[in-house]
Amino acid sequence: MVDIFERIKKDAGGPIGQYQKLSHGYYSFPKLEGPIGPRMLFRGKMMLNWSLNNYLGLANHPEVMAADAEAAREFGMAAPMGARMISGQTKYHEELERRLAAFVHKPDAFLLNFGYQGMVSIIDCLATARDVIVYDSEAHACIIDGLLIHKAKGGKRFVYHHNDMAKCRTMLERASRLAEKQGGGVLLITEGVFGMKGDLGKLDEIVAMKKDFDFRILVDDAHGLGTMGRTGAGTPEHFGVEEGIDVHFGTFAKSFAGIGAFVASDPDIVNFLRYNMRSQLYAKSLPMPMVKGAMKRLELIQTHPEYREKLWTIVRALQKGFVEAGFDIGVTQSPVTPVYMKGGVEDATNIVVDLRENHNLFCSVVVYPVIPKGEIILRIIPTAVHTLEDVEYTLNAFKACRGKLEAGEYHKPIQNMADPM
Repeated sequence: MVDIFERIKKDAGGPIGQYQKLSHGYYSFPKLEGPIGPRMLFRGKMMLNWSLNNYLGLANHPEVMAADAEAAREFGMAAPMGARMISGQTKYHEELERRLAAFVHKPDAFLLNFGYQGMVSIIDCLATARDVIVYDSEAHACIIDGLLIHKAKGGKRFVYHHNDMAKCRTMLERASRLAEKQGGGVLLITEGVFGMKGDLGKLDEIVAMKKDFDFRILVDDAHGLGTMGRTGAGTPEHFGVEEGIDVHFGTFAKSFAGIGAFVASDPDIVNFLRYNMRSQLYAKSLPMPMVKGAMKRLELIQTHPEYREKLWTIVRALQKGFVEAGFDIGVTQSPVTPVYMKGGVEDATNIVVDLRENHNLFCSVVVYPVIPKGEIILRIIPTAVHTLEDVEYTLNAFKACRGKLEAGEYHKPIQNMADPM
């Protein structure tokens, strides 16, 4: 017999948590303070901030803040009380669902309290033990957790190498044979925009495979909603395959600068989800300020295309600048801008300290064990409220850090982030 608490203490916090004494408050759980925007306070210093998914700059847009405040004054944060099915239904929830469905070119939509939890529950709800799931190897953690539930129910799944359509076809063939044998169906899950690399799921090629296989497609378009497509309706609109996507999932945590999510599909499917998604059946309804606030955000996205145009002006300038300066930004096709470097954890930690302490620049870093040893990703998230001057400053800061990295100046023991260099 092993005491659970003793095992946890011996594990030293897991693969990331083991560094918590060095990194807590600096790398992990940092506190960015002040109004949300491209400049925020970190440890008392004003930082040029590239670490928020506030793509369209709506987080503290005056009309958004006014809508949030007015809804809070009128309804408070409690209303409506209870789950949607029991006592938490309102005409405002229904209206927002109608508007969201129309926005993403679907007949119906269902509001969800959270994005992560929502995706887990959608997968659990749609796929029975007889059904087979095919998914991309770089699927977000919420998809992976949904797949774990599917596996726990006895369901089978097949993974294909990231965006490898030949492998995807092979897995669809295998899944189809197994599903037919089991008397089930096939569900393919991919992302519209992959949040780490910034590349797009090949929705056009996946939809085209419907000519050869009988399967349904679920797309997690968290990063695509508001940023991709002619009207900002997302990655399916970008590819022109809205009708071929069977279930469209979007979250309010990115372009909408809020909290909550939605799933859109045919009315029969959405109604099935309404009555069977456990995470919604047994959870309190989305509070009214979130609902009314999401309506205002959607209205601004639809009536102000210049926000999206400004975002893409910054994106193109930043990504073009990195490429021309010889940096590797991979295969991004979206605002997500990863900058790849070579080095160990020591190099990565000291690069970030240098950027924050000497250049007043805040961005996220990804290292082992999330990615392979020897790799470093500095993840930049451009927004519509950044400026071209911000872009130029950032490029110069990265060039300075690259010079130090190549000279070996960062290769030293990890600093205690409670007292950085």
